[in-house]
Amino acid sequence: MQVTDIGSREDGKIWHRKSVSKNGVLATVIRNSSARQTKTVRFLQVAFDTTGESFLAGDHHGNIYVFDICRNRFKLVQKTGQACTALAFNLRRTTEFLVALADYSIKCFDKDTRQLVSWMRGHEGAVSSLSIHSSGSFAISTSSDTAQLWSLDTFQRKRKLNVRQSVGIQKVFFLPHSNTILSCFSDNSIFAWETDTLFCKYQLPVPQNGPRIHYRTFAVTQNGKTLAAAGRSNLVHLWCLDSQQLIRVIQMPSNVKTVRYLDFLPDSFDDGSNQTLGVLSQDGIMRFVNIQSCKQLFLIGSHEDAISSATVCPKGHHIVAVMDSGAIKIYDVRSLTTEISKPPQPLLKRVTKVNISDGSCLKMKVNTGAGQRAVKTSGRRIQSKLLPPSVSTLDDKENDLPNGLSKKRLQALLREFGEYPAKYRMFIWRSLLRLPENHAAFSSLTDKGLHSAFLCLQEQYPIKSHKLQRGLQRVLSALAHWAAVFGETDYVPLLAFPFVKLFQNNPLICFEAVATVIVNWCQHWFEYFPNPPLNVLSLAENVLAHHDKELLQHFVACGVTSQLYAWPLLETLFSEVLMREEWLKLFDNVFSNHPSFLLMAVVAYVTCCRAPLLLCTDKRDFEYFFHHRNSLDIGAMLKETYRLMDRTPADIHPSSALNDFEPLTQGQYPVFNKYPTFIVEYQSQERERIRQQEVEYLRERQEVQKLHAEAVRQQAEFEAWYKQQELLLQGEEQRRLILQEEESKLAQQRARLAAMKRELKVKELSLIDSSRRRFLKHQQDQRRVHLKRLDDEIQRKMALRDQETAAAVQEVEVRQMELDAQRQLFEQQLAREQERVSQEVRAEVDTRSRRAEADHYTFQNFILADADISQKNQKMLVEESLAEAGQMEVDADWQAEVIKRLEEAKERQEKQRERLVNLGKQTRDKEDKVVQLMQEVEGKQWDDIVAKQAEREDKRWAATSVTTQPRSFISQETEEIEQHSKPHKTLDDSLNPQKEKRRRSPCSSRGLLYKPTDISSNNQSDFSLDRNRGELDSKERELMQEIRELRMKLAARARATDFISASASSIHSH
Repeated sequence: MQVTDIGSREDGKIWHRKSVSKNGVLATVIRNSSARQTKTVRFLQVAFDTTGESFLAGDHHGNIYVFDICRNRFKLVQKTGQACTALAFNLRRTTEFLVALADYSIKCFDKDTRQLVSWMRGHEGAVSSLSIHSSGSFAISTSSDTAQLWSLDTFQRKRKLNVRQSVGIQKVFFLPHSNTILSCFSDNSIFAWETDTLFCKYQLPVPQNGPRIHYRTFAVTQNGKTLAAAGRSNLVHLWCLDSQQLIRVIQMPSNVKTVRYLDFLPDSFDDGSNQTLGVLSQDGIMRFVNIQSCKQLFLIGSHEDAISSATVCPKGHHIVAVMDSGAIKIYDVRSLTTEISKPPQPLLKRVTKVNISDGSCLKMKVNTGAGQRAVKTSGRRIQSKLLPPSVSTLDDKENDLPNGLSKKRLQALLREFGEYPAKYRMFIWRSLLRLPENHAAFSSLTDKGLHSAFLCLQEQYPIKSHKLQRGLQRVLSALAHWAAVFGETDYVPLLAFPFVKLFQNNPLICFEAVATVIVNWCQHWFEYFPNPPLNVLSLAENVLAHHDKELLQHFVACGVTSQLYAWPLLETLFSEVLMREEWLKLFDNVFSNHPSFLLMAVVAYVTCCRAPLLLCTDKRDFEYFFHHRNSLDIGAMLKETYRLMDRTPADIHPSSALNDFEPLTQGQYPVFNKYPTFIVEYQSQERERIRQQEVEYLRERQEVQKLHAEAVRQQAEFEAWYKQQELLLQGEEQRRLILQEEESKLAQQRARLAAMKRELKVKELSLIDSSRRRFLKHQQDQRRVHLKRLDDEIQRKMALRDQETAAAVQEVEVRQMELDAQRQLFEQQLAREQERVSQEVRAEVDTRSRRAEADHYTFQNFILADADISQKNQKMLVEESLAEAGQMEVDADWQAEVIKRLEEAKERQEKQRERLVNLGKQTRDKEDKVVQLMQEVEGKQWDDIVAKQAEREDKRWAATSVTTQPRSFISQETEEIEQHSKPHKTLDDSLNPQKEKRRRSPCSSRGLLYKPTDISSNNQSDFSLDRNRGELDSKERELMQEIRELRMKLAARARATDFISASASSIHSH
């Protein structure tokens, strides 16, 4: 078994040498992620095309490969980047395929261009299956929750099938060669719908008897009449879709618990009613059983190498299985079993005698052969024929064919019905020709590639079908590699074409059939190579001379030889003059008879058409007749052929010159050398020599063409140069004449131009004068507007100044009121403080006076009570009393001094208040003077500005009289105005913050004097106001400082008074 690791390659061979293992594996394909790693990339899905020669395979990395089994090639056609869940390769456009991806979308790609054709979305779950209509124009995609019908022409969704969440969809698919859709659900219900109208045609009844098997997988035969369904059981139900009845239940072996996949295996002789069913169970083994006999034919897979999924070729030749390991195995069905592609039971019955003595006792014996299929017998009565007992066993052995067929029986059947059944014709032909099917030998021939003689076959024989063209090239190349003469013979493509068209799906059978025909029915054809086989044509001419001398004499009279009437029929094997069905009938008889039958058929065709041929006299009419189809009864022609075979004398009969049929040998094909080898070799050598000469000729011709092209180019350049020189001379002469004419015209134009200049100058002066006047008027308007704007600005600023003056006056009044309120408050505080001090002094004086009186009274009482006190003590008491009286006198003096100072402080406050009032009056007078001064300065400045503007107007009027410099004067005046306005703006900008600050100051009255007037007046007023304001502020600060000092002095005196009173009280207490 060959194992092919495709790795990271994008194309290559599937196998290096074709060989089939014992278990039927043709090749095993794996894909490792890289050469150094052994991690296998798993294949997930496979799908065959309609021809069965190639299939798609997708892995879980998203790579899609095409494997061509016939060509032994694989190719990477797309990288989707995500795993695929379903594939379809049987679209109407054979190069396109559908891929269902893991993101629930479906994409259509072209395998040749690798381009994305369309992208279809709409599913909300993974797509489990894709089904294509037999026309290739529609597709059905199925997921667990929905099924959608798509048009593959527009790639638009046509219909959508939704179901309840409790009932899932198992599969929805088209029936083969039908306009019916089957939908299968998880509750075992199966419905049939019309594709166009989606009308429900019928529903299959759910089986009530027996266990429920929960359908999970389905398969339909190629004729669309039988449905197989299976699931979670070892039972397989077979439904007849015509009668909608369950016709059979097949029970698989006991070790089968669940059926995972079903598929029918097509057969070449079952006409679509497939009899072999493949059943893949849970153990990974796929068993193929006959649904009629329930006999297991073969199985693939094992417990060690289990199968995950499988796909069967539409022709039944191969099975591709995806293994659990992720590999792909390609099985050859013909090496797995011999029960496939066998003929049915023969329709002939032989009557034999059991007892010769008793002639009335006959017994019918039917030879069933080795087939296991049921056969539909014909309704006709089968005629039995008593064979003579003298037939030798050697003849019987020669007439016996493979697969239990008998040539004599087939000949009898052919004579009875005129042809073989179309259903079994290919099988009968293979048996009659005894094709060995040498796969290895044929592979060795095809591995040599295309023969050089047929590389350009499409140019000589253009065929519309590319597949048919490739098949013809392959068969012809194999014939040329087998025998060199076939590469040199011109009519071999004509001879092989009908067989290629008939066996286009099986190149091995086609090659062997053509080779068998050449070996047996084309005997002696190549002995006169490269001329037509005159010896064979003479045999046909002899037969024609014997049976129809008149027609032969007519041919001779018209100069028509056998090369004209017989050879066109032989070299094309009647394919040009017969229809398909007629050709098949003819070769049913050709293959069933001696090789001389073909020559007899040529003579029979000529004799059957003798009437129109006798009317022809022109040689071209004969050529046309034998190269085109004619109205001919093929049955009458075959009867005539058999008559010629029976009634032709042995001495001129072609069978005497032709050998009997000899099949191709097994294993290796026989050597074919029945041709003049030296001629073929000479022709091949000549062909090679001619090819080399052609190559050399082409090379020399290319060089000559290059030289010729160079010479032509140089000649063209010379001619162009000479022509250019002539043109230059002619052009120079013409230009000289043109210049003379132009000079005369120029003189006239100059005169006209001078006159026009004068006129233009006058117009220009008038235009300048009008433009000057217009400009002056425009300037006057501008100045007028400007003056009006300045007047408006002055009025606005005056109004603003009045508003600001009023606001400043109000602010000063408010400030004055605040100062008056503060003064009154301060006076009240001083009065309260003075009253408090005076009350305290009076209270202290009263207290001391009372104490003095009390002490005096006490002293008098003491003097009166203690008369006897000594004089000394009296002296001391007198001194103390004197001291106390002195202290009291000092206190009285201090109190008088305090009262005096309080009165002086009050007088000073009154004077200070009067001085503040006077200062306020003086300040208001000065401010009024400043305002008047500012107004006078402003008036003077406006007079200066008006004078300057008048001077400028005079200068401007003087400047406008000069017409050559109006624009420079305007620009100069504009610059002067800008320069004059710039310092005014900058100074205003610099004074704005100061003015704002002065407005915001609560103790400043400078806001009253702000007016946006001329620069000089503003500066003078601002400086004078700042100076007066500074003096007023300094005086105000000095006054506040004196008030604070006075408060401090009063507080100190109050503390001193308290201290003195306290000390006096202490002295009196002592």
